[in-house]
Amino acid sequence: MIPEASDFWFLPLGGTGEIGMNMNLYGHDGQWLMVDCGITFAKPTEEEKALGLPASAPPVQMADPEFIASRRESLVALIITHAHEDHVGAVPYLWEILKCPIYTTRFTAEILTRKLQEVGLHRKVPIHVVDPEIRHQIGKFDVQWVPLTHSIPDAFALAIRTPVAKIFHTADWKLDPAPVIGNGYQAEHYQALGEEGMNAMICDSTTANVAGHSISEASLHDGLKSIIENAPGRVVVTCFGSNLARLKTLYDIAGECDRHFALLGRSMINMASAAKASQVWSQQSNLVDANYLCYLPKQTVLAVATGSQGEPRTALYRLSHDNFFDLALEPGDTVIFSSRAIPGNEEAIQELIDRLEAMQVTVVTQESTEQPIHASGHPAIDELKNMYRWVKPDMAIPVHGEPAHLRAHGKLAASVGVPSHQVGENGDLYYIAPYRGIRRNAVKTGRLGLVKRKLVPIED
Repeated sequence: MIPEASDFWFLPLGGTGEIGMNMNLYGHDGQWLMVDCGITFAKPTEEEKALGLPASAPPVQMADPEFIASRRESLVALIITHAHEDHVGAVPYLWEILKCPIYTTRFTAEILTRKLQEVGLHRKVPIHVVDPEIRHQIGKFDVQWVPLTHSIPDAFALAIRTPVAKIFHTADWKLDPAPVIGNGYQAEHYQALGEEGMNAMICDSTTANVAGHSISEASLHDGLKSIIENAPGRVVVTCFGSNLARLKTLYDIAGECDRHFALLGRSMINMASAAKASQVWSQQSNLVDANYLCYLPKQTVLAVATGSQGEPRTALYRLSHDNFFDLALEPGDTVIFSSRAIPGNEEAIQELIDRLEAMQVTVVTQESTEQPIHASGHPAIDELKNMYRWVKPDMAIPVHGEPAHLRAHGKLAASVGVPSHQVGENGDLYYIAPYRGIRRNAVKTGRLGLVKRKLVPIED
């Protein structure tokens, strides 16, 4: 399967028909360009859920790159759009298979370098840190980084141009006028693409079935502060470890409420360190090492912990089992879930909450308070409509979502006048030029699991 000079193709190997492990290919004139290379985490099967058992599959999973690995001489590069695990997390495990140069921006490169150091690859992988103000010619693809807002700094969309077609690949995004940390957005950037003419928009579908407009990160400050300043004991907030804007908001609230601020969980500490090193969030002077928490008066402690999805071995999971070395929760302490439940994790989260409440810890979730304490990083219906009106693509290709999200996204695109939309899944080949269409099941796809740092196929 070799794209000719007149062809422009899109081929998702992961992340279409599911949320997580994004891996996308664009093909033109004998070459392939990969966009993102992420992981997902195993979920229990229905039978395992019924028996109350954890997932038996390998916990870390990623898309099987066999199709492109067997053609790696034609793979010109891998572009990473942002530093979330479902977009960058598989690189340390798959690069030896792909052996291609990597292009990304400064903060994402900092995160990736740290991941590669853990597996002894940091001096072997060619990482090109791009200036997002400049268009780059990568093989036969003209690539432009387009700033947007998301729940992590340094997130970018891509405009990919060839002589036969031009596309806009959004990756993950929202329209946040006050993102706290990271890029703002300007409608003019997207309108300019629309005036130029985009043949397709490959777009995030995570919340395509959610009405209205996602709320801004900045709007969470007052609700979180109100709960924290009125809490009698220690406060532990759990959120996605990569959400640096949330960490910055909580850091500011700690200062306003005269509380010591600490981070619990290796991934969260690493993310904050990378943000400081890359000048994304350089002011972190009041961070307290977790080792000191047990010596501080409980009413002066505000900690942020990993484990919002109930994952084993995370900081909050261990706190709920009273086996976290640096801190113990007591009756009267408060745990705030500044997060949403990823589909499939509801039972694990409820079990975590039950354990905390059995310890007589007050638990606050978005459902239990009228104040906003979590903001999605993805576009709701009104944001999607705005983006389509600005970019005006000839075709919509919904990605990054389960089938229901993709179908809702396709209908939405049609409702705002997009001439064509194609709803598919991993392994489908989308034709963007010389004509629009889709070839179902064009490529066999699958998953690899990580077991003791080795990759093993996962059976369906």
